[in-house]
Amino acid sequence: MSHKPVQLPNIGIPYRTRKEELTGDFAKLEKYILAARGAGAETVVISLGMSAPHLEKIAGTLDGVLLTGSPADMVPSRFGARRHPKCNDPDSDRERTDLALLEHAFAEQKPVLAICYGIQSLNVFLGGTLVQDIPSEISTDVEHDWPTDEEPLNDVFHSVQVEPGSRLESMTQAAQVEVNSSHHQSILEPGRDLRVVARATDGVVEAVEWTGDSNWVTGVQWHPERIVQTHPLAQTLFRDLVAAARTRQSPSLTSRRNS
Repeated sequence: MSHKPVQLPNIGIPYRTRKEELTGDFAKLEKYILAARGAGAETVVISLGMSAPHLEKIAGTLDGVLLTGSPADMVPSRFGARRHPKCNDPDSDRERTDLALLEHAFAEQKPVLAICYGIQSLNVFLGGTLVQDIPSEISTDVEHDWPTDEEPLNDVFHSVQVEPGSRLESMTQAAQVEVNSSHHQSILEPGRDLRVVARATDGVVEAVEWTGDSNWVTGVQWHPERIVQTHPLAQTLFRDLVAAARTRQSPSLTSRRNS
């Protein structure tokens, strides 16, 4: 008796920046890829240089989306703000790609895990706003960003308070969890139907969940891809994304892929 191979769900992962894509700087992107593969996904790396029709075609083959971090900042005019002096330069190709992937994912009810820059893209896509520079806009003793531009050998953690009754609480089974942090922006006003489900002790938004329908959409401000080998919550985030994507797979698409 023959058995057809199980088709792994396709998770689309955009490059962090157009510059990294063009220069072949793959090291940080690889962490997202390995985390998704380790959770049981097939990964599709999304170029930031695609035309709109090509990107739409590729998006149609995906079962879920994983939005990565980035050193860029979104253009403040997208959320109705003037640019803060500490705002980093934007990456227009990354913005365009993220927003197109989100448009498709919400229209087709495909799951999304949005990490760091990704949670900010998600929030702006849904009409929310951003804190453009935490150190100068929020009085805090919490270290949200690295003191240098170089990623340290060991992640630095801070605690976040998890909202009771949230999906995140069901993942952690705890009211508080330690997370790693590397960002200078964050959500200010949550976008449409986004529920804030975790905050740092200084009030900075650290996680959100979509409540508009049953689609699995989760955004976290920290970096689970860096700690997935040792951090149970990080592992659960990627596993749940892949599980939601597997549920989303259509029988007809799976049949076409296996043919």
